[in-house]
Amino acid sequence: MEIISGVERRRQWRVVDKLRIVAEAERPGACFVEVARRHEVSRSVLWAWRKQARQGVLVAKPAAMFLPLQVATDLPAPIARDDAASAVPPTSGSATIGRIEIALPDGTVIRVDEAIGSAALRRVVTVLRG
Repeated sequence: MEIISGVERRRQWRVVDKLRIVAEAERPGACFVEVARRHEVSRSVLWAWRKQARQGVLVAKPAAMFLPLQVATDLPAPIARDDAASAVPPTSGSATIGRIEIALPDGTVIRVDEAIGSAALRRVVTVLRG
């Protein structure tokens, strides 16, 4: 009689690791079975990962990155919430081509490069709004 205690869990592989192992298995001269054994993955799982990678299903997400931040000490006085619609008048000559300047109602000014992703900018604005 065999008594099994605890919960059997499957290993959760990150997409980056799956792609790395598949690339290792596809190198010239690599033995598919040995790569699977070395990483303690069954051959069928490795074949499934390989198929997913070739079909474009197994794609690594872009890595998170830090955005450059510039802290300005000479900020204008905060704008009253009633005047938020009028916002801050555009600055003359100080704007650089390819830069976006966003003035929040509390007087916070965000200056970013035009290449910033919309998701990253949305997160920054959400954090600043509190």
